[in-house]
Order: sequence, then structure tokens, then C-alpha cells
Amino acid sequence: MVTRSAVAAALRRFERRPAARSGLTAAAVAIALVDGPDGLSFLLTRRAAGLRRHAGQWALPGGRTDDGESAGEAARRELAEELGLQLAAGDELGMLDDYATRSGYVITPVVVWAGAATELTPNPDEVGEVHRVPLDLIDVEPRFVTIPESDAPVIQLPLFDRFVHAPTGAVLHQFREVVLRGRATRVAHLEQPVFAWR
Repeated sequence: MVTRSAVAAALRRFERRPAARSGLTAAAVAIALVDGPDGLSFLLTRRAAGLRRHAGQWALPGGRTDDGESAGEAARRELAEELGLQLAAGDELGMLDDYATRSGYVITPVVVWAGAATELTPNPDEVGEVHRVPLDLIDVEPRFVTIPESDAPVIQLPLFDRFVHAPTGAVLHQFREVVLRGRATRVAHLEQPVFAWR
């Protein structure tokens, strides 16, 4: 069974790669690990249908980094704003590689320990659905497809009888590789589908 200490140890062994930020907006997402009777899960949201950008898409809680904020502070603030989940700096376990998006952001994924997370209160303006996803559901091989618009492969992570694309799919695949498989797999080169380029 995957434990908090095992996740933290795997992230300490991993040498994360930051991305160049010139002209891009800093952002952070939280891979919030939730402990339960059947082991660890993480929190995955479906963005509210009324949002201007990326409405209805699967997403990890997150958003822009405010001036003076660290990636961890931004990820924890966004968890509080989106799901009502208040975490402390000591709940941060580590970070994965930055991922630069086609829409102009550099996303830093922050892995945090959310404990039982029994009192979630999703913000309906931002979150349409929230799911507790067991880690074994992402311990799968993704599909890679080619598109005429890019030389890089598009990652498609199977989940809930559909596919989760980059950036979320890429971040979750790297989490699987680093934490569940002990492999320093890189994902920054993986492409997003064209519908996510805006």
C-alpha cells in the first residue's frame, strides 16, 4: 500500500525540471492525496460548465500563482478556493516537472497530503464535479496519438471510460511513473489536443 512517507520519499529522489517562464504565466495545480479505508486516492475535478475557458474539462485543483506566492502556496490556496480544503505548508510532499501549456501557462504540479478530506465544499462557480480517484486507476499505460498540427505525441490517459488529456493527463502520468513506479519519466514534451490550445 502506498503511504504518505513512501510518496514523500519518491518525490525527494526525483530531480524535477523547471520550465522556462519567459512570456508565460506561472500557475500551480495540486495533486491532493486523500487517505481512506481502501488506500490512497487523489482529488480530480470537472470544471464548471459556465467557465469561459476549458469548461467541463477534467482538471486538478489549481490556477494562477499570485505575485509573491510559491507554487505550493498557490496550490494550497486554490484547493481552499475550489474545494474548501485548508492545508498547511507541512502538508506539501514535493513537486513534479513544470508543464508549459499551449494557452500560455507554466504549471507546477504540487503533491500535497489531504488526510481524510472529509469536509469538501466545492465552489459551484469553478467546480462542476469532484471525484476521489483511487491511485490504481491511473496506474495504467496511456495512449499516444499523432496529430497533423504537431510533431509531439498527444497523451491520452484512460480514466472513467474516457480519456484525460494534457496537461492533466501528462501530470498524472508523471505522478504514476515517479511515485508508483519509481521511474523518472519526463512529460513536458507531450502534446495537448488542439481543443485545449486556446
